[in-house]
Amino acid sequence: MRVINTNKEMSRACREAVKPVGLVPTMGALHSGHLSLIDQARADNLTAVVSIFVNPTQFGDPKDLEKYPRDMEGDLDLLRHHGVDLVYAPAPEEVYPEGFDTWVDVGSLADKLEGIHRPGHFRGVATVVSKLFNVMLPNRAYFGQKDGQQTALIQKLARDLDMGVEVVVMPTIRESDGLAMSSRNVQLSPEQRQAAPVVHRALCQSHLLWIQGERDGDTLRDAARTVLQSESKVESIDYVSVAGMLTLDELERVDGRAMVSTAVQMGAVRLIDNIVLE
Repeated sequence: MRVINTNKEMSRACREAVKPVGLVPTMGALHSGHLSLIDQARADNLTAVVSIFVNPTQFGDPKDLEKYPRDMEGDLDLLRHHGVDLVYAPAPEEVYPEGFDTWVDVGSLADKLEGIHRPGHFRGVATVVSKLFNVMLPNRAYFGQKDGQQTALIQKLARDLDMGVEVVVMPTIRESDGLAMSSRNVQLSPEQRQAAPVVHRALCQSHLLWIQGERDGDTLRDAARTVLQSESKVESIDYVSVAGMLTLDELERVDGRAMVSTAVQMGAVRLIDNIVLE
C-alpha cells in the first residue's frame, strides 16, 4: 500500500494503476461504514484508492473543524488490512494552495435541508470532490446513503460536468441499535449515545406508515417529528423532510421514490440520517 501526499504523485500513480480504479473519499476516523465502501471498491475494481482529507472548506465553524476526530495511524492500519492499493493523504495547502479561489456551485440541490443550516457546506464538498476526481480520474467513486443529500448532489455534479465517473451509492451501515455509523458518534456522551437511536426510530415510524399505505407528506413528517420530540436528549430538530429523490423538493404526496430525512442536535453533536421510500 502506497501513501501519497501530493497531487502530482497521486495523479501519476492513478494513471499508471491497473484499471478500473475505484475511489472512496473519506475524512478519516474510519469505521465500518467506510470499510463497507472500501470492500465494495476492492471487489468491483482492480485498483482500490482511498483519500483521507479533513476538508476545511465544508466546515462553517472553525471549532467544529478543530475537534473533528482524527486517527491517521489507525486508519492506515485498517486500510492495509482491507487491501487498499493507494492512499491519498494531502495537507490542506496541497489541496488549497495560496491564492486558491475557484469554487464549484452545485445549484438548487445545495440550498435545501443541510444547505439551509450549513451555508457554504456543499460548495466545499463539491469543490473538493471535483478536485479529487480530477487528480485521480477514477472509474468509480463510492459514497454512503447516510449522507443522502450529499450523494444526490455528487451524482448530479458528475453527470452535469461529464466527469466520466460512476458514482456508486451504498446502503447506510448501522450500529446494532439502529444508529447510523458516523465518525462524530464518538463525541456523544454515554447518555446521548443511549438516546441517539431515536433518530432512526423516528424515520422508521414514517417508513412503517408508508408501508401501510400512507402517502400524505405532512402525515409522514409529523410521525417522525413526534418520535423525535419524545426524547429529551434531542435539544433541537433542524428539519424533518419527505422529499423527492432527484430534486429534494418537499412532497405533498409520495407517489414515487422519496427520502425521509432529519437532522437533530444532541449537545455539541449534530446527527443526520435518512430512509429511502421505494
